[in-house]
Amino acid sequence: MQTNDQLILVDLFDRETGHADKAQAHRAPLLHRAFSVFLYDGGRLLLQKRAPGKYHSGGLWANSCCSHPRRGETLTDAAHRRLREELGADCPLQEIGAFVYYHRFAGDLYEYEYDHVLLGRCGGPFSPDPAEIAETAWFTPEALNEALLREPERFAPWFRTACPMVLSHLARIGETQCRI
Repeated sequence: MQTNDQLILVDLFDRETGHADKAQAHRAPLLHRAFSVFLYDGGRLLLQKRAPGKYHSGGLWANSCCSHPRRGETLTDAAHRRLREELGADCPLQEIGAFVYYHRFAGDLYEYEYDHVLLGRCGGPFSPDPAEIAETAWFTPEALNEALLREPERFAPWFRTACPMVLSHLARIGETQCRI
Protein backbone atom coordinates (compact mmCIF):
# COMPACT_ATOMS: atom_id res chain seq x y z
CA MET A 1 0.00 0.00 0.00
CA GLN A 2 1.33 3.42 -0.93
CA THR A 3 1.20 5.38 2.27
CA ASN A 4 2.16 8.83 0.96
CA ASP A 5 -1.23 9.51 -0.65
CA GLN A 6 -3.19 11.98 1.47
CA LEU A 7 -6.82 10.84 1.44
CA ILE A 8 -9.81 13.09 2.06
CA LEU A 9 -11.58 12.35 5.35
CA VAL A 10 -15.33 13.01 5.35
CA ASP A 11 -18.40 12.83 7.56
CA LEU A 12 -21.55 10.84 6.80
CA PHE A 13 -22.72 13.64 4.47
CA ASP A 14 -19.44 13.54 2.46
CA ARG A 15 -18.30 16.87 3.89
CA GLU A 16 -14.53 17.14 4.11
CA THR A 17 -13.27 16.94 7.70
CA GLY A 18 -9.52 16.60 7.20
CA HIS A 19 -6.83 14.42 5.63
CA ALA A 20 -4.86 11.31 6.49
CA ASP A 21 -2.31 9.19 4.72
CA LYS A 22 -3.67 6.05 3.10
CA ALA A 23 -2.21 3.62 5.64
CA GLN A 24 -3.56 5.61 8.60
CA ALA A 25 -7.05 5.87 7.05
CA HIS A 26 -7.20 2.12 6.48
CA ARG A 27 -5.81 1.12 9.88
CA ALA A 28 -7.64 3.53 12.22
CA PRO A 29 -10.24 3.20 10.46
CA LEU A 30 -11.22 6.69 9.27
CA LEU A 31 -14.15 7.45 6.98
CA HIS A 32 -12.73 8.71 3.69
CA ARG A 33 -13.88 9.55 0.18
CA ALA A 34 -13.59 6.84 -2.48
CA PHE A 35 -15.04 5.96 -5.87
CA SER A 36 -16.01 2.89 -7.84
CA VAL A 37 -16.06 3.21 -11.63
CA PHE A 38 -18.15 0.83 -13.71
CA LEU A 39 -17.61 0.71 -17.46
CA TYR A 40 -20.25 -0.74 -19.74
CA ASP A 41 -20.67 -1.34 -23.45
CA GLY A 42 -23.31 -3.17 -25.44
CA GLY A 43 -25.25 -4.24 -22.36
CA ARG A 44 -22.16 -5.70 -20.64
CA LEU A 45 -20.10 -4.56 -17.65
CA LEU A 46 -16.30 -4.66 -17.57
CA LEU A 47 -15.01 -6.20 -14.34
CA GLN A 48 -11.47 -6.62 -13.12
CA LYS A 49 -9.99 -9.40 -11.06
CA ARG A 50 -7.75 -7.62 -8.58
CA ALA A 51 -4.07 -8.52 -8.77
CA PRO A 52 -3.04 -11.08 -6.16
CA GLY A 53 -0.46 -8.67 -4.69
CA LYS A 54 -3.00 -5.98 -3.76
CA TYR A 55 -2.98 -5.12 -0.04
CA HIS A 56 -6.57 -6.36 0.26
CA SER A 57 -9.09 -8.23 -1.89
CA GLY A 58 -6.43 -9.67 -4.19
CA GLY A 59 -7.87 -12.25 -6.56
CA LEU A 60 -11.46 -11.02 -6.10
CA TRP A 61 -13.64 -9.62 -8.87
CA ALA A 62 -14.50 -5.94 -8.62
CA ASN A 63 -15.73 -3.05 -10.73
CA SER A 64 -13.66 -1.69 -13.62
CA CYS A 65 -11.64 0.70 -11.44
CA CYS A 66 -11.71 2.00 -7.87
CA SER A 67 -9.58 4.26 -5.72
CA HIS A 68 -9.56 7.48 -3.69
CA PRO A 69 -9.20 11.13 -4.65
CA ARG A 70 -6.06 12.64 -3.20
CA ARG A 71 -5.92 15.79 -1.14
CA GLY A 72 -6.73 18.74 -3.43
CA GLU A 73 -8.05 16.50 -6.24
CA THR A 74 -11.67 16.40 -7.37
CA LEU A 75 -13.55 13.12 -7.47
CA THR A 76 -13.91 13.32 -11.26
CA ASP A 77 -10.24 14.12 -11.84
CA ALA A 78 -9.23 11.20 -9.60
CA ALA A 79 -11.55 8.78 -11.40
CA HIS A 80 -10.16 9.75 -14.80
CA ARG A 81 -6.58 9.54 -13.51
CA ARG A 82 -7.14 6.02 -12.15
CA LEU A 83 -8.91 4.84 -15.32
CA ARG A 84 -5.85 5.87 -17.33
CA GLU A 85 -3.43 4.35 -14.80
CA GLU A 86 -5.25 1.05 -14.23
CA LEU A 87 -6.87 0.37 -17.61
CA GLY A 88 -5.12 2.69 -20.05
CA ALA A 89 -8.51 4.12 -21.05
CA ASP A 90 -10.77 7.04 -20.34
CA CYS A 91 -14.34 8.12 -21.09
CA PRO A 92 -17.03 10.49 -19.82
CA LEU A 93 -18.36 9.47 -16.38
CA GLN A 94 -21.64 10.07 -14.59
CA GLU A 95 -22.20 9.67 -10.84
CA ILE A 96 -25.26 7.49 -10.24
CA GLY A 97 -25.17 7.19 -6.45
CA ALA A 98 -23.09 6.79 -3.31
CA PHE A 99 -23.02 4.70 -0.15
CA VAL A 100 -21.00 4.28 3.02
CA TYR A 101 -19.49 0.90 3.76
CA TYR A 102 -17.34 -0.55 6.50
CA HIS A 103 -15.43 -3.81 6.23
CA ARG A 104 -12.66 -5.37 8.34
CA PHE A 105 -10.19 -7.34 6.20
CA ALA A 106 -7.66 -8.31 8.84
CA GLY A 107 -6.56 -7.41 12.37
CA ASP A 108 -5.73 -3.80 11.59
CA LEU A 109 -6.88 -3.34 8.00
CA TYR A 110 -10.27 -1.77 7.31
CA GLU A 111 -12.23 -0.08 4.58
CA TYR A 112 -14.48 2.68 5.85
CA GLU A 113 -15.47 4.61 2.78
CA TYR A 114 -17.96 7.06 1.39
CA ASP A 115 -17.99 5.42 -2.03
CA HIS A 116 -19.22 7.38 -5.08
CA VAL A 117 -20.45 5.10 -7.89
CA LEU A 118 -19.52 6.35 -11.36
CA LEU A 119 -20.64 4.92 -14.69
CA GLY A 120 -19.18 5.32 -18.16
CA ARG A 121 -19.64 3.78 -21.59
CA CYS A 122 -16.34 2.50 -22.96
CA GLY A 123 -15.63 -0.48 -25.18
CA GLY A 124 -11.85 -0.27 -25.04
CA PRO A 125 -9.21 -0.88 -26.02
CA PHE A 126 -7.79 -1.53 -22.57
CA SER A 127 -4.25 -2.10 -21.36
CA PRO A 128 -4.55 -3.21 -17.72
CA ASP A 129 -1.70 -2.51 -15.30
CA PRO A 130 -0.65 -5.99 -14.07
CA ALA A 131 0.28 -4.57 -10.64
CA GLU A 132 -3.39 -3.61 -10.22
CA ILE A 133 -5.34 -6.06 -12.38
CA ALA A 134 -4.86 -9.81 -12.88
CA GLU A 135 -7.49 -10.01 -15.64
CA THR A 136 -10.55 -8.30 -17.05
CA ALA A 137 -13.78 -9.79 -18.36
CA TRP A 138 -17.10 -8.60 -19.73
CA PHE A 139 -20.16 -9.79 -17.81
CA THR A 140 -23.77 -9.60 -18.90
CA PRO A 141 -26.13 -8.37 -16.20
CA GLU A 142 -27.79 -11.80 -16.12
CA ALA A 143 -24.49 -13.65 -15.62
CA LEU A 144 -23.37 -11.15 -13.01
CA ASN A 145 -26.65 -11.39 -11.12
CA GLU A 146 -26.36 -15.19 -11.07
CA ALA A 147 -22.70 -15.14 -9.96
CA LEU A 148 -23.42 -12.66 -7.14
CA LEU A 149 -26.27 -14.85 -5.90
CA ARG A 150 -24.35 -18.14 -6.16
CA GLU A 151 -20.83 -17.11 -5.12
CA PRO A 152 -20.74 -13.67 -3.48
CA GLU A 153 -17.38 -14.48 -1.87
CA ARG A 154 -15.73 -14.21 -5.33
CA PHE A 155 -16.42 -10.46 -5.31
CA ALA A 156 -14.94 -7.55 -3.35
CA PRO A 157 -17.10 -6.39 -0.42
CA TRP A 158 -17.92 -2.93 -1.82
CA PHE A 159 -18.82 -4.43 -5.20
CA ARG A 160 -21.66 -6.44 -3.67
CA THR A 161 -23.33 -3.13 -2.72
CA ALA A 162 -22.37 -1.02 -5.74
CA CYS A 163 -23.16 -3.52 -8.48
CA PRO A 164 -26.92 -3.77 -7.84
CA MET A 165 -27.06 0.05 -7.97
CA VAL A 166 -25.43 -0.02 -11.40
CA LEU A 167 -27.57 -2.86 -12.74
CA SER A 168 -30.74 -1.09 -11.59
CA HIS A 169 -29.61 2.18 -13.17
CA LEU A 170 -28.78 0.51 -16.50
CA ALA A 171 -32.18 -1.22 -16.51
CA ARG A 172 -33.95 2.11 -15.79
CA ILE A 173 -32.23 3.90 -18.67
CA GLY A 174 -32.82 0.99 -21.05
CA GLU A 175 -29.20 -0.09 -21.46
CA THR A 176 -29.96 -3.67 -20.49
CA GLN A 177 -32.91 -5.99 -20.79
CA CYS A 178 -32.09 -7.65 -17.45
CA ARG A 179 -34.99 -7.53 -15.04
CA ILE A 180 -33.68 -6.52 -11.65
